[in-house]
Amino acid sequence: MKLYETLEQQLKKEPNFVTDNGELKKWVVLNKAQNFDEVLIGLLLENADLKEKFFVRVKGTLVFNQNLFVQFLEQKNYLNDSYTQYKNKVGLTIDGKYLKQRNEVALVWPFKDCILEGGQSREEDKREEIFFNEILAQDEITQLLEPKVLTNAKRIDKDGEKPLDQFNRDAEQNRKRGLPEDTITDNLIIKGNNLLALHSLKKEFAGKVKLIYIDPPYNTGNDSFKYNDSFNHSTWLTFMKNRLEVARCLLKDDGVIFVQCDDNEQAYLKVMMDDVFGRENFINIVAAKMKNIAGASGGGEDKRLKKNIEFLNIFAKNYNIAQLSNAYDYTEITELVNHYRNENVSWKYTSVVVNFGEKEYIQSTIDGDGNEIKIFKRNNPIFKSISQLSKEENLSEKDVYYKYLNNIYTTAMPQSSIRTRVLDALSGIDYDFVSIEYTPRSGKNKGLVYEQFYKGEKLRLLTWLKDVAEIKDGLIYKKDLQGTFWDGFNLNNLSKEGDTVFESGKKPEELIKRVFDISTNERDIVIDFHLGSGTTAAVAHKMNRQYIGIEQMDYVETVAVDRLKKVIEGEQGGISKSVNWQGGGSFVYLELKKYNQTFIEQIENAEDTLALLKIWEQMKTKSYLNYNVDIKKQDEHLEEFKTLSLAEQKQHLCELLDKNQLYVNLSSLNDADFACTEEEKKVTQNFYQINK
Repeated sequence: MKLYETLEQQLKKEPNFVTDNGELKKWVVLNKAQNFDEVLIGLLLENADLKEKFFVRVKGTLVFNQNLFVQFLEQKNYLNDSYTQYKNKVGLTIDGKYLKQRNEVALVWPFKDCILEGGQSREEDKREEIFFNEILAQDEITQLLEPKVLTNAKRIDKDGEKPLDQFNRDAEQNRKRGLPEDTITDNLIIKGNNLLALHSLKKEFAGKVKLIYIDPPYNTGNDSFKYNDSFNHSTWLTFMKNRLEVARCLLKDDGVIFVQCDDNEQAYLKVMMDDVFGRENFINIVAAKMKNIAGASGGGEDKRLKKNIEFLNIFAKNYNIAQLSNAYDYTEITELVNHYRNENVSWKYTSVVVNFGEKEYIQSTIDGDGNEIKIFKRNNPIFKSISQLSKEENLSEKDVYYKYLNNIYTTAMPQSSIRTRVLDALSGIDYDFVSIEYTPRSGKNKGLVYEQFYKGEKLRLLTWLKDVAEIKDGLIYKKDLQGTFWDGFNLNNLSKEGDTVFESGKKPEELIKRVFDISTNERDIVIDFHLGSGTTAAVAHKMNRQYIGIEQMDYVETVAVDRLKKVIEGEQGGISKSVNWQGGGSFVYLELKKYNQTFIEQIENAEDTLALLKIWEQMKTKSYLNYNVDIKKQDEHLEEFKTLSLAEQKQHLCELLDKNQLYVNLSSLNDADFACTEEEKKVTQNFYQINK
């Protein structure tokens, strides 16, 4: 019998080491071993094979070889197997108690209390990642998340690229937006791992960001979230949780975050964001139409309905002080009228008060709330229909709407409270058409004067088209308050919008504009740390928001940066015409300075064993290797190394590298081993405001 099977059978003799369904609590065993538990050691001593394997005799005394035992567990994948009960599913528990025992909900998954660096440079790359446990690996995590050295910094404006001298810090602008006067006011595009970049931003931007919008990989198997990991779902949740936690730190107290995803991880994302931001800070989930469906084809969706909806999860940092403005859908009036006609549905706004008549004061009264109501009569008002005016004045229907916009109305039954108030005020007054003015003394409309018109026997309220319409570019648009379903985005040729080709999950500029419209004002700081094609940055640039975009993929310069250069030149795609974009502005491009990450990328790009051996020679003298790597033994077994497959050779070399040294930490800025240039030191010190 294999040794690990013998071990498992022996350990199951102890009930405390066994789950209710008969599985071994291997994580408990590991903990007991680390604490030299007497019961565990006693069980091991009872079996001759286990006794021989895990104990050594020292001067006649048996000593438990703890390191060997723990190493054996890890080598036999006991540590990963400790999540058997969770594999391919997520347990909803709190403090180990299931939902039927508790009313609260928390999302629990393998690796939840871990940090995942999540490094990739190309979408096709697949990575095996180290999960740093937040309790057991505090030193490693501290090093990993330390602010990084900045490199390759340049300012880009209408005159092209030039080396960055220093960051702008506009004191007046910062005063207007309530931020410290020395806050950076440049737009920033940062290339590098987004988790590490976010932590590098904390010192400068913590508590200063009004909006974070991200469109992360959806973990569909076809996107950029590619990990060789049997806990792929858990890996995605860990990946997201790590980044959302630091994102929350960057938000202002009245800031909000929008996270877009499809239905693959939507439910789990919502519960996780409840945990990170607090369920009390949840605002809405918006469903947005992101694809057009045409024809009878199933579109390769197998048994599922064809996907055309994505979701935006909206959370506030503090719900009580966060504010979202109203968003509207706009439809051109004549288009809307024709639609109603085609559907044989009545269009309400067809009547016009051509002349209100002379306004004559009648009397005042006080309603039950203490509001003074002034009543006026209207002498000989003139009412006509849209069609009547079109014939009489020889105008098109469209021109009538434009000419008489302020006078077009429909009638409705007033709210009961208003109806009672008005009926009391009109008691005994015999006029068909009156005007009422009053100034509420309390409530949300306190201090505002209203003028409302009523006519007829049943007291009908006149509501005006002008109150729900807007003139843009010489056309009248009916505007309807937007709810939690967003539609109407131009999705045709979206991959080419902004004069930039990007096939992978590009979002329409109009969608991002709507997010900005309801959540930000000009010069507010916005962040997108899954920048992709640069849509968020392009829209922010055109709408005069300060933006920070983070992207680790190599295409950031050829896609997002190139797109922003075109925006500066006055590119007229997307929302340009609706915001009257004329070009101009600037942004700063910079990168996190790589160290071991450079070797990883060289390893990934190597085409044969000879190339890998050359990289190994450089690694021995220039890289930071794991503390337990024995260079001499590695060299002694190079012939065995050559017998491995190319993929295994690459994996092995990557495992030799210290993942805490992928990028150069700020604390190593002046360390000669990292060879930071004077330019890098100057830019880094200026960014972090470090005195030399």
